[in-house]
Amino acid sequence: MTALSPASVVTPEKTMELIWARVRQRGDLPGFSKVVTSIIGAMRGDDDRDFNMTRTVLQDPALTQKVLRLANSAMYSVFGQGINTVSKAVIVLGTEAIGHLALGLKLVDGLTAASSESAMARAELEKSVMAGHIARQVVSSTSSRDAEEAVVCSMLHSLGRMLVTFYLPEYWLQIKANADGKSEDENRVAQQVLGLSLDEVGRLAARQWGLPATLVETLKDMPPAPVGEPLDHSDWLAAVSTLSSRCADVLCEAGDPGHAALATLAGSYADMLGLEKDQVVAAVEIAQRAAVEEDAVKIRPAKRAEDKVAAVSKNMGKPVDAASVLARGVADMQGVLQSATAAQLMSMALETVFQGLAFTRVVAFLRDSENSCYIAHMCLGEGGQELLPRLVFSDAYQPDVFHAALANDKMIFVENALDPAFSSKVPRWWKEALPTVRSFTVLPLTVNRHPVGFIYGDWDRSKPPSRIEQAEVGPLNEIRTLLARMMEQRRQAEPAWVRKLF
Repeated sequence: MTALSPASVVTPEKTMELIWARVRQRGDLPGFSKVVTSIIGAMRGDDDRDFNMTRTVLQDPALTQKVLRLANSAMYSVFGQGINTVSKAVIVLGTEAIGHLALGLKLVDGLTAASSESAMARAELEKSVMAGHIARQVVSSTSSRDAEEAVVCSMLHSLGRMLVTFYLPEYWLQIKANADGKSEDENRVAQQVLGLSLDEVGRLAARQWGLPATLVETLKDMPPAPVGEPLDHSDWLAAVSTLSSRCADVLCEAGDPGHAALATLAGSYADMLGLEKDQVVAAVEIAQRAAVEEDAVKIRPAKRAEDKVAAVSKNMGKPVDAASVLARGVADMQGVLQSATAAQLMSMALETVFQGLAFTRVVAFLRDSENSCYIAHMCLGEGGQELLPRLVFSDAYQPDVFHAALANDKMIFVENALDPAFSSKVPRWWKEALPTVRSFTVLPLTVNRHPVGFIYGDWDRSKPPSRIEQAEVGPLNEIRTLLARMMEQRRQAEPAWVRKLF
């Protein structure tokens, strides 16, 4: 044991002040805070939850890639064919599952960046990721449907320890030197050194970031206990998280899935979780193999290749395989045509056009026959939500490209909307709302020869000049056909479909 030296941080207030000061020095750790807030908002919201979750994930290209990668991993093979769009992932897996999955990925990204070159920090983060894999496998062995919630809780179970490791390494070394390697011993020593336990550090930080209360309550060690009354939801998540974290500690330090300590842990927690000891051991072994196969526990400060690709694609123009991306999105739409709601299918259409052509933004306009106008209902891309109230215009015919496309039921592409000679063909509302657009397309939606809306997409001047090629016209027209078919079906079932569609 190393003698405890007098610490300059001895109260909870001073500990957290020092952590936040070092966070600011390195760059705000919750640089992910905006996305995290959006994810949580979409999970809690009642209106357009699916679309709001899709839009939130799509705002982060790297997160989009990771969500799709996980949605198509072996864990979700039960859902059958590949998932090509975030919209379909939300439909198939559910808003809650995608929200927790995205939340966990984004938090790991933020913590990875914070870990910098510290070997200690990367080791703690590696354990966190492994704990998430173990939790997913353990929960899949139960009847619970809260797998992704358990994954996030398990990944963040050691949040306090990670924060102290990342931002207070001198204190972390002191804690490790005076503990026997057990979490309860680390908490005891941390209480002396920091004025609060590692669990308390994690809960205070989680509350500061506005994470869900149910998640915050799970950031505590849940020791094994005899089975009595069934655990409530929070304690059940805490038990899964504690087991997963302790198993991850053993795996990442010993590297041996047959380690005796794992069997002991499995036996201690099996009854609490309603499982057999062998089921828990098997889940841990599967989790380790999955983590290795997915290269999930090799945390590096450098960006992964998929992140680099996503970062480049965000600033570049249309993808070279645009026609293929569009075709895959069409396949997703066809696969859920009979089961998806109107809003879900429209969300998939917007995402497919947005991702396939790398537009600056895409907007779904619908005709409001009662008020004789077209109104923007959904938008993906830059300034989307702020723009919506300004994107309204009369359905009375005017000699402009929008009414021409709607009247003729023909897709229109304008390559140079900035050409002065073309100025008379675009309406005032468009010029005022979208003054930086270079090129745009209009995909009219028609039911029984009557225009009911359209999808609008554009490239502004920040993007390289692009155009829509012939190979991309087919998938775009198929999207129009699928949406029109859906609208006709909904209209037959619901006369007020225009008002109630979203």
